[in-house]
Amino acid sequence: MQVLGLTGSQRGFYCVLIFIIAYAFVMTEEFTHLRKSKPVILAAGIIWAQVAYMAGTNGVPAETVHKAFENNLAEFAELMLFLLVAMSYINAMAERNVFEALRAWLVNRRFGYRKLFWITGVITFFLSSVADNLTSALLVGAVVMAVGVNSPKFVALGFINLVSAANAGGAFSPFGDITTLMVWQAGKAEFFDFFMLFIPSVVNFGVPAAIMHFAIPDDAPTFSGEDEKVVLKPGAIQICGLFLLTIVTAVSFKQFLHLPPFMGMMVGLSFLMFYGYRLKLVFNMGGDKFDVFQHVRDSEWDTLLFFFGVVFAVGGLGFIGYLQLASAAMYDGLGATTANILIGVLSAIVDNIPVMFAVLQMNPDMSLYQWMLVTLTAGVGGTMLSVGSAAGVALMGTSRGMYTFFSHLKWTPAIVAGYAASILTHYLING
Repeated sequence: MQVLGLTGSQRGFYCVLIFIIAYAFVMTEEFTHLRKSKPVILAAGIIWAQVAYMAGTNGVPAETVHKAFENNLAEFAELMLFLLVAMSYINAMAERNVFEALRAWLVNRRFGYRKLFWITGVITFFLSSVADNLTSALLVGAVVMAVGVNSPKFVALGFINLVSAANAGGAFSPFGDITTLMVWQAGKAEFFDFFMLFIPSVVNFGVPAAIMHFAIPDDAPTFSGEDEKVVLKPGAIQICGLFLLTIVTAVSFKQFLHLPPFMGMMVGLSFLMFYGYRLKLVFNMGGDKFDVFQHVRDSEWDTLLFFFGVVFAVGGLGFIGYLQLASAAMYDGLGATTANILIGVLSAIVDNIPVMFAVLQMNPDMSLYQWMLVTLTAGVGGTMLSVGSAAGVALMGTSRGMYTFFSHLKWTPAIVAGYAASILTHYLING
């Protein structure tokens, strides 16, 4: 892609400053309660206004700017439509009590703290390979809170384990995290290539969990009252099956028809629409209403619009020439392996979405092994700090002070050990 090459200009520096200020608001969302989409959308608008002005005053044709803008729009639209369908299915399953039934089943089993620590971690690990890490962590986090209400130490360690499991589980599946989805849709790897990362992801989750295991109270929570009963609403199992069919459809569109995966996901949304129509015909008389458009409306629009702001803000900086500059400094200067490991460390501080989008925009010439390495590190690097991923931030908000930035920081050395072990495992297995 053609760039303006104006990284040394005053307006270029101004654009970088605008992005940094916007991202400072994103990182302090927990304290300001300003939703993260708002500052980045504003930043994207200001940056592109500056880009258009710089292009005009430097004789760059308007068509060139429009083409760069349309490239960003196409990338955002593909990912937004894909995520919108996935979120709609998750909302539909939640409304049909699928996740509540799972939570009640776990609570009713009366497991001890240590057994529950591992069960909730493993469930989160696999759940986050099809649902996003935020949904997975919040769902299983409700179980940890329910049984650990009298043990703040268990809740803190259980939540650290859930953040680790959610981020690691999302790294080996194209559906598990926005960053893996971005790499897949960009054509850097085929669908089944991501499963190269399964064992490294298991190691990334397993090492800190094994270290924390001995700090878990070796007793059982006290339960009172009868077992909680949650009844699945009509169509719950069928909607789960349709979600799996939708995933198969999306993969088939990419693998066999060479069409973008989002098209297969949109076809899958039509499955849910028609099944919702059937539910309405059969059960509406009984007052059990199922509205598929309600589930579309209830999607995480803050996340989707945040993604819009990131794509356009980073895309604008890339068009000025900053990503080319960063690529030369990191990938040409340090080498792919060191650069990709540092990307993971950076994603502990900055959200992994803009970090991965920037890497894809830099488009360094890398082998599949290196693309999988950066997918792994960007996916799991956020576990190092509680603010490094959406799962960590959300669980801090629901923990009633039992899980904090500093309680997570205490176990960062164990998480770093898992990070290093997963990179070594990837090298030994796939290098």
